[in-house]
Amino acid sequence: MCGIVGVVSKSPVNQFIYDSLLLLQHRGQDAAGIATTDGHSFYMHKGNGMVRDVFRTRNMRDLPGNVGIGQVRYPTAGSSSAAQAQPFYVNAPYGIVLAHNGNLTNWEQLKDEMFRVDRRHINTTSDSEVLLNVLAHELQDSARDGLSVGSLFEAVGKVHGRLRGSYAIVSIISGFGLLAFRDPHGIRPLCIGRFDGPNGTEWMVASESVALEGMGFAFERDVKPGEAVFISNDGELSSQLCAEAASLHPCIFELVYLARPDSVLDGVPVYDARLRMGDYLAEKIRREIDYQDIDVVMPIPDSSRPAAMQVAKRLGLNYREGFFKNRYVGRTFIMPGQAMRKKSVRQKLNAMRVEFKDKNVLIVDDSIVRGTTSQEIVQMARDAGARKVIFASAAPPVKFPNVYGIDMPTRSELVAHDRSDAEVARIIGADELIYQDVEDMKAAVRDINPALADFDASCFDGNYITGDVTPEYLNRLEQQRKAPKAPVVESGEGDDNEPRGAQLGL
Repeated sequence: MCGIVGVVSKSPVNQFIYDSLLLLQHRGQDAAGIATTDGHSFYMHKGNGMVRDVFRTRNMRDLPGNVGIGQVRYPTAGSSSAAQAQPFYVNAPYGIVLAHNGNLTNWEQLKDEMFRVDRRHINTTSDSEVLLNVLAHELQDSARDGLSVGSLFEAVGKVHGRLRGSYAIVSIISGFGLLAFRDPHGIRPLCIGRFDGPNGTEWMVASESVALEGMGFAFERDVKPGEAVFISNDGELSSQLCAEAASLHPCIFELVYLARPDSVLDGVPVYDARLRMGDYLAEKIRREIDYQDIDVVMPIPDSSRPAAMQVAKRLGLNYREGFFKNRYVGRTFIMPGQAMRKKSVRQKLNAMRVEFKDKNVLIVDDSIVRGTTSQEIVQMARDAGARKVIFASAAPPVKFPNVYGIDMPTRSELVAHDRSDAEVARIIGADELIYQDVEDMKAAVRDINPALADFDASCFDGNYITGDVTPEYLNRLEQQRKAPKAPVVESGEGDDNEPRGAQLGL
């Protein structure tokens, strides 16, 4: 999970993309990068850290041009190397910069093909660099008679034929324009916004609608699964479906946790989906436990608030805010490394004793993944004087690895894998534990948008829609995760003794 943005404007885009990335900061806090073009050269700056830490005034001055892309990165395999920061650049054909949200499941095979067949060298362990080189190779082959919109779409079609996994892409072809496309299953989100200004039409492509609206762009539509969208430097938009048998299977975990509540993804307002999940969760609580002795319902801020409010409303219970959030600590789920996540929980949340003392408390969270955060929260409630702690999850048990861009790669890290609800309750220290049902979670979303036939819910139901994720694949992934990491040679970008803005001459 990362956040990406691309802009074709009538004025300089450096500050615009910076501000857009701030609106997408919740999607990744490990690294940030911006690349712009003035039609002749690319200019790029990227590095580890949050947006406000990576970019300084001097960096922004070194990013001229009216077309640009940006990314905030979330490490899907625990790596925090600055060499993995995006966008990535390749100089042939024409010169391409690219930013990627998602995760390729066949990137190692493609990396080998790149070297043996395509004669291209991949310099990092990033699947995004592999994706960039696949696109470059296919574009070079498709544009033998010259670059055109048709050759671009032909290249994207060939890319779809080679890639497996999830990918939402923004890229710039030097001197030509901005190319964006989405995988044939539409797993990761991507949408288009439009602004009709005094100087003409401007376009924006972003991971979430909140970035469009926050920058004054009108939401135009979502990019369809398998679709490619091209926006010329002059602002002319063309689009084409480039994949056979494309079908929409959006990641449901986006609606559970990842996306901002004020976004709309594939026709589903995130906030409404979370409210509806609360409705279904309340009905399960009503069926399964004696809830009459519960004194208060409390959310874990912020993403579980809508569900918790609906649970309290449906059950006729008092709703209270018992946890105070330190907003200057990042989202613990997307922090690299288990030790950092655990340390950050109590720095991030503080339990207010007056709301817990001598009360039976129902705590509602959006999900339980590793169990570390839940365990700390339950203990905090008890330390604050709670008499009884019942824990409810608005999402089902996370039992399977996620291989499509969320950091859930090993079964041993998932507290619910091969454990009963009662066993998980004992581990996190709760008196009782209630999970949402998988079908109820899906129904909550379909109630809002009946056109969504199915989802990527692989971390809940083990159904990997790309069809290439086997037990052998998962075993190999886990072994790689456990293996000692080799030293990584960092790039000079982002170091204080190196130039922060780098011009890439073409």
